[in-house]
Amino acid sequence: MIEPAVTTPGDGGFVRLRFDIGYDGTDFAGWARQIGQRTVCETLEERLSTVLRVPVRLTVAGRTDAGVHATGQVCHADIPAAALATRSIGGDPTTLVGRLAKMLPDDVRVKAVTTVTTDFDARFSALRRHYRYRLTDTRWGAEPTVARITAAWRHRLDVDAMNAAAQTLLGLNDFAAFCRRREGATTIRDLQRFAWTRDADGVLVGEVSADAFCWSMVRSLVGAVASVGDGRRDVDWCAALLTERTRSSTVPVAEARGLCLVGVDYPAADELAARNEITRDVRTSTGGCCGG
Repeated sequence: MIEPAVTTPGDGGFVRLRFDIGYDGTDFAGWARQIGQRTVCETLEERLSTVLRVPVRLTVAGRTDAGVHATGQVCHADIPAAALATRSIGGDPTTLVGRLAKMLPDDVRVKAVTTVTTDFDARFSALRRHYRYRLTDTRWGAEPTVARITAAWRHRLDVDAMNAAAQTLLGLNDFAAFCRRREGATTIRDLQRFAWTRDADGVLVGEVSADAFCWSMVRSLVGAVASVGDGRRDVDWCAALLTERTRSSTVPVAEARGLCLVGVDYPAADELAARNEITRDVRTSTGGCCGG
């Protein structure tokens, strides 16, 4: 295994590449590298290092947890220009899509590779992240063909009640009650969208968007509003959670399998540097955060 090394872009010897990725998180222990665990990051870095014959280290928009999926994950890496100029790559980074398709396991795919400026940072340039959560409340559980991406709830759910609860959580708030504690990390987030519908198959679909997410935040948000939706809690209880400053034991954490990162928004190219500065200042002044 080739160990990733930190590279230094901007001296003319490196090219920054953006990777758009999808994966089924069922059999991964999350995005981040973990000793003795199969992770998305390690799987991708090892295959890229093999193809390019240089160590590769990826920076990701959001570090998804074990069992969480993605259709719109984004990461970047700084690659030596010489590695891209080899005969097999031919100076065209887009050829990596086909090369990696032959080498990667079926549950992870690189869908696009794009050359970007060094101002682009998959994490710090991001304006917001978008997640989707699939939840079934049928007595028999999830349809087997989509069971890996659909969570189950044991009680019948009222979508209107869930939306009413979700509306009370929108805006810039301290979401400490919904987040697993990380030393020195801020729990203040701007929750910009949280809405539920029931699709043609009867599955409840939640759309959740924010500037960033704390560790376990989305699944806790789902668990809180589902508790209102099944009648065990009321809207006022949900709203009051925003006044708490520690993780609330009354908030259930919904299953990982229902959650999918579906997109990350970035500003225009000429606004990237300014966005990076703003995000880094926020992270420094508030003690940092987890990826999402």
